[in-house]
Amino acid sequence: MTTINRRHALATGAAALAAPAFLTAASRETFAQAAAAAVQAPGFYRYKVGDITVTAINDGFFARPLEGFVRNAELPAVQAAMASAFLPTNAVPIPFNTLVVETGGKVVLLDTGNGNTGAPTSGTWMANFRAAGFDPATVSSVIISHFHGDHINGIRLRDGTAVFPNAEIQVPEPEWAFWMSDERMNAAPEAMRGAFQNCRRVFSPVASAVKQFKPGAEVAPGVTSMPAYGHSPGHSVFMISSGNAKLVYMADVTNHPALFVRNPDWSAIFDMDADAARATRRQLLDMAASEKTRVHFYHAPFPSNGYIAKDGAGFQLVPAQWTPSI
Repeated sequence: MTTINRRHALATGAAALAAPAFLTAASRETFAQAAAAAVQAPGFYRYKVGDITVTAINDGFFARPLEGFVRNAELPAVQAAMASAFLPTNAVPIPFNTLVVETGGKVVLLDTGNGNTGAPTSGTWMANFRAAGFDPATVSSVIISHFHGDHINGIRLRDGTAVFPNAEIQVPEPEWAFWMSDERMNAAPEAMRGAFQNCRRVFSPVASAVKQFKPGAEVAPGVTSMPAYGHSPGHSVFMISSGNAKLVYMADVTNHPALFVRNPDWSAIFDMDADAARATRRQLLDMAASEKTRVHFYHAPFPSNGYIAKDGAGFQLVPAQWTPSI
C-alpha cells in the first residue's frame, strides 16, 4: 500500500509540475485532481491566428441515437459512414467546442456552451475555461452564432445567474428577430416552443442591452460575421483575420464532420431549413478548401480545428498539427 501511495503522489505531483506556466494555482490543482481521479486533463487548446490568440474550450459531449439523425439518408449508409470513421454505429457522440478570441486587448467568446442545463456528459466548459487561465469577469464580449441551447445556455445558469457580468452580448439580427418574436413562438409547433422559451430565459433580463449585428459586420477587432443560414434562420459564422492568417469559426455549418463534411448533402435533424443548410455547407466547405483556410467546427472532435480538402463529391477534415507552443 505504501508503494502505491508513493506512486500516486509522484503521479499527482508530476501532473502539477507539467502544467503550463501560465496557469493559476487553482488551475494547477485541476491538473493534479485530473491525475488523481484518472480522468482527462482539462479540455482547452490555444493557438495563433496571426497576432490573435484563440483558445478552443471543450464543453463535453452528447450521445445522440443515430437512427433518424440524418433525415435524407438510410440508416445503413449512415452507419457505414460512422464505421469508416471508427465511431459507434448506434449513436453519434456530438462534441461541444467554443472558441475564446484574444484580440485588441479584449477577451471575446464565440458561443458559450451548455451552462448547467445540458446532458450529464456536458457542462465541463467553466472548469476548462478557468483551467486555461481565464476569468468570466474579464470577458469583454459574448458573440453568439445562433440561438440553439448548446450555444447560448452558458450565458445564464438555470437559477438565473448571469455568468459574464461585464460582457457585452452580440447576436445576429435575423436570429433575434425569429426567436424573440411572440408571433412566431405562438405559431410554432409545440415541440419547438421550449426553444423559444429558453431564448427568453437567457436574453430577456438583458434584452435592452443586447447588441444585434447585421451579416458582414465586424463584431470584434479582426472578427467579421458571415451569414450561414439554414441551420437556423440567422445562423452566422465568423472569419478571424490577422495579417495573412485566417480562421473560420464554422459554428454548426456541419454537425459531426465524419458525417456532414464527408457527405455535405446530408441533412442533420437539427437543420431548420435543410435545403438552405446544404447550400451553405457546400459553399463554405468549398471556400475553405479552395482558399486553404483553417477552420474550427463547434461539433468536431476536440480541439476541433484543421483544414478542408476536397474528396470526391464531398470533403474531408484534415486535423491541424498539434503544437506544444503557440
